[in-house]
Amino acid sequence: MIISVASGKGGTGKTTVAVNLALSLSNDADVQLLDCDVEEPNAYLFFNPGAENEEVKPVHRLIPEVDEEHCDYCGKCASACEYNAIVVLPGQLKVMLFPELCNGCGLCSMVCPRDAIREVPHEIGVIRRYRSDSIELIYGVLKIGEVRATPLIDRVKEELRPEKMVIIDSPPGTSCPVIAAVQDSDYCILVTEPTPFGLYDLKLAVEVLKLLKIPSGLVINKAGVGDREVYKYSEAEGIPILLEIPYSEAMARYYSEGMPIVAAMPEWKKRFADMIEEIKMKVKDKAKEK
Repeated sequence: MIISVASGKGGTGKTTVAVNLALSLSNDADVQLLDCDVEEPNAYLFFNPGAENEEVKPVHRLIPEVDEEHCDYCGKCASACEYNAIVVLPGQLKVMLFPELCNGCGLCSMVCPRDAIREVPHEIGVIRRYRSDSIELIYGVLKIGEVRATPLIDRVKEELRPEKMVIIDSPPGTSCPVIAAVQDSDYCILVTEPTPFGLYDLKLAVEVLKLLKIPSGLVINKAGVGDREVYKYSEAEGIPILLEIPYSEAMARYYSEGMPIVAAMPEWKKRFADMIEEIKMKVKDKAKEK
C-alpha cells in the first residue's frame, strides 16, 4: 500500500506525521519511507543515519551540447524547443543554452540537420538510502541551483516497492512537485492546522486530490489553537479526521531534539498504527465500490 502525506502549506507537521507513521509500523511490516521533499528533505534528521550507513547515488538528466564546428546556425533546434532552452544567434554565429529551462525531451538533437547536437548527462542531485532493521529511508537532495524538483522526485519514486508499506513525505503546497509525489497513492493524509491559513491551503490541496481521484483524510496538528472552521469544512466535505495531535510544548521540545513522538511518548505508537488500520479499511471499502 502507498500512503502519501501532504499539506497545502509548509510547517504543518507533515514530516512529523510521515516519520511517526513509518516508525509505528516498523515492528510489524517492511516499511519504506520516501522523502520526496527534495528541496528541503528533513525526515533523515529523525534517524541520524550517519554517512557510513548511507548509500548515495547521483541522479542525472540529459541536456543538449552543441558542436559548433558542425553547426550552421540554422535555428531549427531553437524553433523546435517549446521551453526556450536553446537560442541561436545567426548574426553572431552563436548558440546559447539554458540547462535550467531544458525539459530533456531530446527534440533539438532530433531536428538538427547536421547532427551537431548530442545529449550529455547533467547532475541534478543525489538519492540517499538508509536501511535499519525494518525501515528503508530513501530521500532525494536537489542540487543547489536546480530549478526543477520533479525529475528528482520521479527518480526517488522509482525506488518504490509497492509490495511494502510505503509512506511518502511529499513537498508542501499544491504545485507540480506535490502532484509528482502523491500521484498513484492509494490514500493521501492531509496534515493541517486549525487556523485560517491552514484552512485556505487545505482547500487547495483537497481540490488537487479530487482531480487526481485520490481518497484523503485529515490529521489536525496543533489541535486546540485557532478556531473550528477546519472541522466544519471537514464535515461539509465528508473528509474524515483521522487523528488530532494537540498543541503541546512537550511535543515541540521532542521535535526540536529530533526525537519522534512514538519514541518519546510510546502511547502514540498505537494511535498512529490504528490510523493506518483505518486507512486500510477505507481503501478496501473504496475498492469494493468499484
